[in-house]
Amino acid sequence: MSARERILAKLRSGLAGSIPRPDDFEPAVVTEPWRYPDRAARIERLIELMSAVQTRFERTTRANWPTRVLALLEARGIDRLLVATGMAHGARLAEHIEGVAKAPSLFAYDRPIEAWKSELFDSVPASLTTTRGAIAATGSLILWPTVDEPRLMSLVPPLHIALLEASRIQDNLHEVIEAEGWAAGMPTNALLISGPSKTADIEQVLAYGAHGPAELVVVLLEDA
Repeated sequence: MSARERILAKLRSGLAGSIPRPDDFEPAVVTEPWRYPDRAARIERLIELMSAVQTRFERTTRANWPTRVLALLEARGIDRLLVATGMAHGARLAEHIEGVAKAPSLFAYDRPIEAWKSELFDSVPASLTTTRGAIAATGSLILWPTVDEPRLMSLVPPLHIALLEASRIQDNLHEVIEAEGWAAGMPTNALLISGPSKTADIEQVLAYGAHGPAELVVVLLEDA
């Protein structure tokens, strides 16, 4: 018997003879106070909460987002971008920059972290990732790490650019979990991100970028 099996066996034996507590959870308690009448209201609430913690929003369309991303990078003098080039948005951006003068170089997270840890932590200035959606009530992006977009893509580079479809902004966390069936399967890490990295550990002075990106930009696709 493995260590895991022994632990589970002890847990099960400890429940012998116990009576399960009735499931009297009332969803309205965590949903009704945090509902919004329409998409515009959800967008407004999300921007209000995330902007309060230094998140920047770029409101655009599906047709124009690559142009906005390039403008963001150019304004900051960034010439390299970590992006999942094998995914649809990465391929779209690669196609868009063909023939663009002084276009940034695109590269993917295509190696084990041990093979390029120093480069990732010291030399990658920005990343672009997709999002699973967002939660208006808490002002949070939902990221769903995959092999193509590991969690470190959103946690390490100083600038994190996140693509968000407006149609995927939902009222509250309970609604998200129910609508997407999270109980049926989740990744090892589902990330809820409400702003750039910040800490006040040192003398209670708020500082950004201490443990992750110092800047978070949400590219909001309002026609998606």
